[in-house]
Amino acid sequence: MRPVIALLLGLSLFVGACDKRAAAPEQAAATEDGTVPDVAAPANNAALEAAAKVDRSHKADAMPTYKFQDGAGKAVTLTDFRGKPVLVNLWATWCAPCVREMPTLDALTAREKAALHVLTVSQDMEPAKVQPFLTERKLANLVAYRDPDLQFTTGMNLSLPTTILYDAAGKEVWRVTGGMDWAGAEAAKLISEAKG
Repeated sequence: MRPVIALLLGLSLFVGACDKRAAAPEQAAATEDGTVPDVAAPANNAALEAAAKVDRSHKADAMPTYKFQDGAGKAVTLTDFRGKPVLVNLWATWCAPCVREMPTLDALTAREKAALHVLTVSQDMEPAKVQPFLTERKLANLVAYRDPDLQFTTGMNLSLPTTILYDAAGKEVWRVTGGMDWAGAEAAKLISEAKG
């Protein structure tokens, strides 16, 4: 029964994800042949940021305790990363705005690894696709974290992409729905809120 429920939840996530309610230019679907655009260079970061919405209504909420998998398939929780701020990005390989922001998350990870954990947690129903996706696009600073049970998106009722910042004590600072240039000045300003 559990696989059927996961499948149904996954299908509802697929239908509702990438927040199709707002026809923002950064939320364009895959290309005409059904593939997701390549991300060798971030495309139109201004459009990414224009569609991003910052939500502080969950400020001070504790990190969820969902178990997910690290790159080696080991079970981890967000509390394993406490001690410095944690940026959790929920994404999928089939979500075009998610794919477009990945190079900026890779750059942020390289730049801030001493001060910030950046966790890109895939919501793909086929977790085996995640590491090859990162490898093919040379996103070497990102770990292939996977949430095969889709606990984050279904348990928190989130669309993709959603990024949540937690402070060093594990309390939520804000969440951003929609794509963003995570290597840019606006993101740096937002992230600094967890350090203050």
